[in-house]
Amino acid sequence: MSDKRLTLKKRMHIIKHRFRGKKMAPAFNAFHTFLFTPDETTHSGGHVRAVDDLKRTMNTVIMALIPVLIFSFFNTGYQYYAAIDAANGVPRTVDLFGNFLTWENFWLGFTQVMPLVVVSYAVGLIVEFIFAVIKGHEVEEGYLVTGMLVPLIVPVDTPLWMLAVAVVFGVVIGKEVFGGTGMNILNPALTIRAFLFFAYPTWMSGDKVWVHQAVDRAGTPDAISGETILGSLAQNASYDYSVSDMFFGFIPGSVGETSAFLILIGGLFLIFSKIASWRIMLSAVIGALVMGLIFNGVVAQGWIGETSSFYGLMSFEFWKHLIVGGLAFGIVYMATDPVTGSQTNRGKWIYGFFIGFISVMIRVFNPAYPEGVFLAILLMNVFAPTIDHYVIQGNVKRRLKRLKTATILPKTTDGIAQELQAETA
Repeated sequence: MSDKRLTLKKRMHIIKHRFRGKKMAPAFNAFHTFLFTPDETTHSGGHVRAVDDLKRTMNTVIMALIPVLIFSFFNTGYQYYAAIDAANGVPRTVDLFGNFLTWENFWLGFTQVMPLVVVSYAVGLIVEFIFAVIKGHEVEEGYLVTGMLVPLIVPVDTPLWMLAVAVVFGVVIGKEVFGGTGMNILNPALTIRAFLFFAYPTWMSGDKVWVHQAVDRAGTPDAISGETILGSLAQNASYDYSVSDMFFGFIPGSVGETSAFLILIGGLFLIFSKIASWRIMLSAVIGALVMGLIFNGVVAQGWIGETSSFYGLMSFEFWKHLIVGGLAFGIVYMATDPVTGSQTNRGKWIYGFFIGFISVMIRVFNPAYPEGVFLAILLMNVFAPTIDHYVIQGNVKRRLKRLKTATILPKTTDGIAQELQAETA
């Protein structure tokens, strides 16, 4: 097997040399580095040498997303059949091995979710290849993670053409116009999600979009309802899901955002592998809890009545905000984006706190779309450079202040002799 791999590598190198200097060289090099690790080495100067590179970093994040993707196959099928039973007056409770982890659920979910993944990657990588050829640079690996994130943050019945249009917009406007991977100021996946929400709002919100075939293309009025917990609370209605259902993800929602348990596992994996910042994750959780506590306090004080349109979400237990909707997914996989987030340690605390704080605020005050994590992250993406600027300036001012009060010790005879010796050397 090793001889065959070696032969293939040699053949690829021969073809690579033939492409050198030609217009399509970046496109071929992308396939080459996908199959083999780059063989370029440093030629001069000092460089940081490590075993990781951008491709390995992106692959690590994808590994953290795979369990969420697989769970989405089962949950998509389960929610579909559960909605049919509910429409027929048959209550259904989760039985993990009885009616959830079944081939029927998996296959239905696979056939609905995988086309979203394929379209996301195909369209996004085509755009990346086109820009690489036009600009004459190598194809960047930045879209490897974005291509996986996008299908997980949209409703399962999102039309494929709609997703394709949004991907083109997100890659071009959200990344390429800024210079490509590492230069963008907005998270590309969230840019795609924002485009979908504002361009096609009826497909991204409401009570008919979260369960497969809950509404057909003609919009039949008697379609199966698939309301999320946040949607029910936004209408001051009750919900029939237990805490365990919310935590493990047996609830309607975007494709991959429902299982807080698997998202938590993925977050710990990213922290352990030092890919994502634990400071951003922890501070975002604190920010969400603080905002939730404030709203709970408002309700407890009687400052808002049960007739208010905000009562349902304001009275929702503050800690439950972390296990419903896309808050956990956004905190772990998108707020921690090293390109668009804060770079300083203190800035990460501020940046993360406001993401959690504003996410819950938008949930309560936006009854048309009670899910604000993607808007909160995009907003803080814009402010991240400003946060880092003031953090750095604050450090500079503190050091200058210490310098003014510092005591300058007289030089010793040995110190003067060493300086003279250095000057004459």
